[in-house]
Amino acid sequence: MPVRSGWLSPDGQTREDTRLVALGALTPTSPVATRSGVLPGSYDGQHRLSGFTLTGTAGSMTATVGPGRALVQGTDAQGAYPVALAEDLSLTFADGDAQYGRIDLVVLRVYDHAYDGSGRTEAVVEIIQGSPTATPTAPPAPGQSLPLHKVSVPAGAGAGSGGIDWSTALTGLRTATVAAGGILPVVTDTTGGAYPGQYRDASGVLQRWNGTAWADYQPPVAVETTTTGVTAATDWSVAWYSARRTGGVCSFTLALIRTGADLTATAAGTTNPGNVADQLMATLPAGWRPAGETTAAASDGYGTGAARIVADGSVQLIAWTTSGVIHTGNNVRISACFVL
Repeated sequence: MPVRSGWLSPDGQTREDTRLVALGALTPTSPVATRSGVLPGSYDGQHRLSGFTLTGTAGSMTATVGPGRALVQGTDAQGAYPVALAEDLSLTFADGDAQYGRIDLVVLRVYDHAYDGSGRTEAVVEIIQGSPTATPTAPPAPGQSLPLHKVSVPAGAGAGSGGIDWSTALTGLRTATVAAGGILPVVTDTTGGAYPGQYRDASGVLQRWNGTAWADYQPPVAVETTTTGVTAATDWSVAWYSARRTGGVCSFTLALIRTGADLTATAAGTTNPGNVADQLMATLPAGWRPAGETTAAASDGYGTGAARIVADGSVQLIAWTTSGVIHTGNNVRISACFVL
């Protein structure tokens, strides 16, 4: 039998059964119940779920279900049934109705006579046939089953009439389950979480269940600060420096004392009024410099200007109030925010 189950057969569970089926505490849905689902994973690491993939045979009514592992939850009192399909399994769909199409449901189902009175004790992959109607819908999933796929069977479909168009007939229904505390890969379902702090991956976005809804996860961003590392240029000294960086962005305020002679900006009516000839004032520490050139505001309380900050960390005063004078002993404060 290709479909194996754990803790189900009254005749004993083989060692091979135990090795194949999924064991352990998986995604909870209550204090005692577990989320039914397929265990994620693929041979090449490129797909979320490869287990129980259904592949149709072109021009026919048959399809193959690939190997996989899953968990099917019964009632809280029953517990959860670990199941493994260890080899490919062939399914054959009934011919289509002469007049109407229908939708069949492929499920992974557990029969347990002790609870359902079915007279069977086994796990199977089976087809639940839908009703042919003008607007067909899939039949409900039976108890103790995990829906895997919907298959649209058109009117008149049959092995001798081209079979099922597998390129459009399939709709995936598989849901995933992972170890408790694991990140749940979302494929088709939109169900809520089981506990605050549960995580899921929804189309590449990490989300966290906050108790009432799934919210995109915002990881805490480290914040670093420094007050050292600035080197003053000739004719300047550092009064103080305070910088903060987080998330690839840095902001700082730097106060420099003019120690050289008075610095006077060109007067009005002259060429380039307000020019101070790109005075080098200081160099910012490595790791606290902009990725490219940026401009900072500067002021000493009497005049204002602008400073140029480049990738090597140099801070250059490039403009000042027309005819303004930065006197010896004045504090020039410079502030900026930039991308590191």
